[in-house]
Amino acid sequence: MRALPALSLIAMSAILSGCLVKAAADVATAPIRVGSKAVDLATTSQSEADEKRGREIRKREERLGKLDRRYERQLEDCRDGDQEACEDARATYAEIEQIMPTVPVEPDRD
Repeated sequence: MRALPALSLIAMSAILSGCLVKAAADVATAPIRVGSKAVDLATTSQSEADEKRGREIRKREERLGKLDRRYERQLEDCRDGDQEACEDARATYAEIEQIMPTVPVEPDRD
């Protein structure tokens, strides 16, 4: 009957030693894991940078489209003799000229 408790103690010590080794390994590798996580958070991947650039370009293209439609309406009113619309059209065109260089040109696809 005494053999049973001894076997239990041996089994328990084997299990506990495995836990202690795992705990020691976790403690030893923790700084590396934390450091690599910080680097991941601090850096932007190329695909993330490309996505961000694409969003910015789309925003400028949308703004340019709105300005173009506004300019056409103002120009039409200007042609009908509305001097205020002429001034507004000039201001809108100036804004269009500022945005145009920031929007990439699509290559012709024939």
